[in-house]
Amino acid sequence: MSYRFMRVIVFFDLPMETSGERRAYTKFRKFLIKNGFIMMQNSVYSKLTLNMTVADSVMKKVREESPDKGIIQMLAVTEKQYSKMEYVLGVRQTVVVDTDERLVIL
Repeated sequence: MSYRFMRVIVFFDLPMETSGERRAYTKFRKFLIKNGFIMMQNSVYSKLTLNMTVADSVMKKVREESPDKGIIQMLAVTEKQYSKMEYVLGVRQTVVVDTDERLVIL
């Protein structure tokens, strides 16, 4: 069986003027982290998924958990497209293991 790994990228800009808006921002950010998203930059998170079907279900969950105000955008790209990302300034973070390799313990 062949897998086509996908990467779901979530971009968001949420208001943080009132305490309720700050709570909504924190809740949304914690939701992303709890569901396996990794921070790429401030307000940009990504998650590796097995295929487009899984990516669609992840995107559906993000839609359901999104706050009422602000802007949230999602993009699904193949892992091959994602790996061609060019770093113009700064270096790639290697602190987090984020690969498509699988570990099998028998």
